[in-house]
Parts: sequence; structure tokens; C-alpha cells
Amino acid sequence: MAKAAVKSTARRGGNPALRLAAIRQIHVYLAMFIAPSVIFFALTGAVQLFSLHEAHGDYKPAPVIEKLGMLHKDQVFKTRGERKGPPKAVKASPGAGDHDAGPAKPATPIKVLALKWLFLAVSLALAVSTALGVWMGLLYNRRKGVALVLLLAGAAAPVLLVIL
Repeated sequence: MAKAAVKSTARRGGNPALRLAAIRQIHVYLAMFIAPSVIFFALTGAVQLFSLHEAHGDYKPAPVIEKLGMLHKDQVFKTRGERKGPPKAVKASPGAGDHDAGPAKPATPIKVLALKWLFLAVSLALAVSTALGVWMGLLYNRRKGVALVLLLAGAAAPVLLVIL
């Protein structure tokens, strides 16, 4: 009976525990590479929720905040005054993506503000969760060197692409 179980397992692709370990290792490697970008987009997106990356009224953002906002939105590390022209924006036709027949109800300001605060909490939680994942990936991984190299490559790749 035991031989039949071993043959059945071999035909299905091997030991499930080894397969799960391989999937977990792939997950760690992919996560380490994309973690810097995930944290960047979570934090810069949080700043953009309340338009802190754009000047309005008496408020003028710090130049680095404005540049990071431009990098997030338009993939250029420049302030609005430094840009050569407006970004190429794709405008959606009215009602594009709406599947209901009726007109959309305008959101009330309190609903918009509540949604912004919810998304702020989500973006901060995403950044913290990703940072914790990086910590766990570096601390509890069998191949810490590979994980560290992938993390550094994930941080360096966007910087190099912006510089070039």
C-alpha cells in the first residue's frame, strides 16, 4: 500500500511540501525585487490623496515632494516648471467604464474625505506590511544574500532608469 502512495505522489509532481517551499521561495524573491517600488507608490500615493504634491493657495510643497509626485504620476523626476511640456494624458469619454444606465451621483464632500482617509490608512498599511515582509524575507530566508541582492536591485533599477 505504501508503494502505491509513493508512486501516486511521484506521478503528481513530487512532494507537496517541496513544491510549497519552492513557491514560497519564488514569492520571497519577487517580493524583495518589487518591495521598494511598492513602498514608493504607497507613500507617494498617500501624499497625493490630499494634493500635497501640488501648490495651491498659500501652500507650496517642498521641491522633493513635488518631484516625487511627478515621478509617481508622470515618471519624470522634475517639478512642473522644469518639464518641457504637459504630459500626454489619455482622456476617457464620459461614462466610459460605467455599466449602469443612470447618471452617476456626485459624491458628497464628507464621503470623499472619508474615502481619502480610508485610502490613506490603506496606503500606510501597505507600506508597513511591505516593510515587514522585507524584514522577514531578509531575516528568515535560507538565501539571505540572494534576497538582499534582489532588494537592492529593486531599489536601484528605478533610480537608474530615472537618471538615464
